[in-house]
Amino acid sequence: MNKISLIIQREFCTRVKKKSFIIMTLLMPLLMAGIFLLPAYFATMEDNEPRTIAVYDSSAIFLGRLENKEFTKFHFVPENEYLKIKGDLKNSGFYALLVIPPNFLTTNRVQIFSESNIPFELKSTIQGKLKAIIEKDKMAEVIRQTSIPDLQQKINATKTNIVVETVKEGEGGKTEESSTELGMILGYVFGFFMYMFIIIYGVMVMHGVMEEKQSRIVEVIISSVKPFQLMMGKIIGIALVGLTQIAIWLVMGFVIISTAKGMAGSNGNVQQVQDIMSQTNSSVQQVAQPGGMQGIYAMIDTVNIPLIIGCFIFFFIGGYLLYSSMFAAVGSAIDAPEDAQQFSMPIMLPVILSIMVLMGAIKNPEGSIAFWFSMIPFTSPIVMMARIPFGVPLWEILLSMFLLAASFVLMVWLSAKIYRTGILMYGKKVSWKELGKWLKYKS
Repeated sequence: MNKISLIIQREFCTRVKKKSFIIMTLLMPLLMAGIFLLPAYFATMEDNEPRTIAVYDSSAIFLGRLENKEFTKFHFVPENEYLKIKGDLKNSGFYALLVIPPNFLTTNRVQIFSESNIPFELKSTIQGKLKAIIEKDKMAEVIRQTSIPDLQQKINATKTNIVVETVKEGEGGKTEESSTELGMILGYVFGFFMYMFIIIYGVMVMHGVMEEKQSRIVEVIISSVKPFQLMMGKIIGIALVGLTQIAIWLVMGFVIISTAKGMAGSNGNVQQVQDIMSQTNSSVQQVAQPGGMQGIYAMIDTVNIPLIIGCFIFFFIGGYLLYSSMFAAVGSAIDAPEDAQQFSMPIMLPVILSIMVLMGAIKNPEGSIAFWFSMIPFTSPIVMMARIPFGVPLWEILLSMFLLAASFVLMVWLSAKIYRTGILMYGKKVSWKELGKWLKYKS
């Protein structure tokens, strides 16, 4: 055991002292925030490219009725000018030509001529403006036929915004507020993090074993320790590196959230913080409505954060041990990096499948597919973490943990048999059949 602890210490200290570890530990939260927030932010950005669109309306329905936006302007043209623009759109000075046929009310179709494909947002804007005008005309016709002058106002008054509050009812009639939106966010984030960590640190183990084997330093190490001790020391040492990063990120996240919450509560700057959030990512604020930033804090209070963090750590350790032992076996069995893909791809397929199931599990966390994939050890670390924020019965969590623990113990034992044989084997192309023979060797 002392030898394993020395290997763990060496693996941990060697990797933690690297500049790359320090840099990535500090920058990863920013990178992950960018991955999740920037797409939403860019999606909310308005198109600020100035464009003037020529409009030829032979139906005479929309003449002078297309309102200009700040950067998108509509210019109606007569037939003679329309023919001239269509013949030479490039030199016409217009970005595009919108043609509305005389039978528009029958076909509901228009044409847009441009030198290249127009942006999707511009197409949606034009489509929305035309639809709004037609619907307004139809509504006016209904008002005219029914002779009710204030029908439009009455119809508008019937439009209602509905706020649905979710409440979980426990045993004995005990109720508590819940948040479906936050559950979706946490399920996706924790599931994605689990996927990323398992792949990154599992592959790190494989490359570490390959480097020691190729440099022949493993021959010196094996003279002092058993192959199983070397494998377990490397796996546990790298696991501690991952847990150290996770602990640092959790502390940073707790400090940031606590500081922001304290500033909003004590200084009365809720509106100011809310304005900053709306400028940074309006979609986050929409999820939290009503209440803006206070709504976000209220949603966080409805989630069992200690349970989620505790389960995340367990499933990370279990999933990591399960997959890293297989990656270690692959690293010990091959000599060339180009052979790694052949053997590592079957290992990664269940992880990739887990990500595919993840989205379905978030939409229907109580479904049969989500349940069974959260029980299968090869997929449970990711799928179960997607379900837990929605509230999972304790027996399901414990059963999933037991199956995962039993599986990684069995997998570590099998991988150790391959590791013991392959770590000192050079110059031979290994096949799956050969790996099967190694499993049958007696210790």
